[in-house]
Amino acid sequence: MTRWLCGGLIGLVSALAAVAVGELGAALAAQYGAAAPSAPVVAVGEWAIDLSPAWLKEAAIRQFGTHDKTALLTGVYLTIAAVSALAGVLARRHLGAASLCAAGFGLLGLVAAVTRPSAGLGAWFPALLAGVTVVLVLRWLTVLSLRAEASGDASRPEGRRRFLLTLSGVAASGAIGALGGRAWLASRYNAGAARAAVELPEPASPLPEPPAGVHPGVPGLEPFFTPNTARGGFAGFYRVDTALSIPQVDPKSWMLRIHGMVDRPFEISFEDLLRMPLEEHDLTLTCVSNPVGGPYCGNARWLGTPLTPLLRRAGVHAGADQILSTSTDGMTIGTPVEAVLDGRQAMLAVGMNGQALPIEHGFPCRMLVPGLYGYVSATKWVVDLELTTFATDSAYWVNQGWARQAPVKTASRIDLPPAGASVPAGVVTVAGVAWATHRGVAGVEVRVDSGPWSPADLATADTPDTWRMWSFPWRAAPGRHTLTVRCTDGTGTLQTPVNQDVIPDGATGYHSVTVNVVGG
Repeated sequence: MTRWLCGGLIGLVSALAAVAVGELGAALAAQYGAAAPSAPVVAVGEWAIDLSPAWLKEAAIRQFGTHDKTALLTGVYLTIAAVSALAGVLARRHLGAASLCAAGFGLLGLVAAVTRPSAGLGAWFPALLAGVTVVLVLRWLTVLSLRAEASGDASRPEGRRRFLLTLSGVAASGAIGALGGRAWLASRYNAGAARAAVELPEPASPLPEPPAGVHPGVPGLEPFFTPNTARGGFAGFYRVDTALSIPQVDPKSWMLRIHGMVDRPFEISFEDLLRMPLEEHDLTLTCVSNPVGGPYCGNARWLGTPLTPLLRRAGVHAGADQILSTSTDGMTIGTPVEAVLDGRQAMLAVGMNGQALPIEHGFPCRMLVPGLYGYVSATKWVVDLELTTFATDSAYWVNQGWARQAPVKTASRIDLPPAGASVPAGVVTVAGVAWATHRGVAGVEVRVDSGPWSPADLATADTPDTWRMWSFPWRAAPGRHTLTVRCTDGTGTLQTPVNQDVIPDGATGYHSVTVNVVGG
């Protein structure tokens, strides 16, 4: 084994041991009541998300979609591996410098852990253990290998085997410790059983089923209500957030605080919430990161309590123009007070498509405000509503360069046939969805290549707050053709053709797909 390879392996094994101790430390801190401590790797990943500019976050979403968090964690692990391997190589000549390098990396994890918005008691403990471990294991294995070389033992087969067995033993212990610590932490912080035990009360006035004909009946077109999880070949409701580790909130301890510029601040528990009159509302939710024709849009039937009466109960001061909502993981979102008090069906949702909120979608409670993009309205795992002003407080995404005001823009999408598809000549059904949340959709048009715009057949409308499905019978001639869609909202305003990126307040432009027509 070359000295470089030996040093690199020592560095990697030291890092694996540190990761394992960090996971075990997080689980141990959780066992003794610390407030949801994160493993150091997760803390560093979340820190990296906060420090990343908006364009980089959007690039990650475009490139990796809903797998962006997996990609980020993979990048963190690869960075740890690379730095640790280099530290192991350096340690063979400069053990002190390599130790400082490893300690510095451990300090980075410690700073990331204790500066998280949700960091509580014990947040420092896992990262400190990991940092001490990486230095001690690096020094121990390096000294062991150097002594073996100095004595000539490393040049003999039995000496090499002993050292490799030592490395393998540490690596195996690290892998088992990392997996065990993660499983232990997951068992300590897992709201699955609590969610399963929730019995949602019936709404005060049950919402009737959507009108007949809300779906055009086109085979392969997604359901009118997006399933909570992938089902029947269709994708589940999209998830876009910054949480690398999904918050696990016990509804028994959940509490919502309403305070700030109000006359009567108060708190409500989850039981209090369920005892309030609950309403159902069909709402299409859209992420501001959704590109033209993108997948980050879903429609669901939500159950919750209206938000407006709670604000009335608190007595909002005349000067308050922002609801600064905070998630249990420290995420902040700023919502215009006017958008909640103007009569729209803003709510604190506890149910989604007939079930308790899925954990990844905000269980036990999230905010929803029709007509606004999620980043200014749809706080998941919400625990705090502060009435304040936009002039004095900025929410997380605004500090990242996004707009304070973000009404959902009129948009339309072609789902069938998909881009790049080959279809037979003859009548081909083109279909998709259009939305202009809180304004409704009045019309959809389709254009083939550079031809005239032709009206599509609209499915029955549900409410102005939901998307509207559409279909178009296209007489397709052989060749390569481009299909484009546009829509008109309920106010009579035509969707803009101007192409704009998602930053700072949502993408605009017409969605087009190119397909090949064969036969004829």
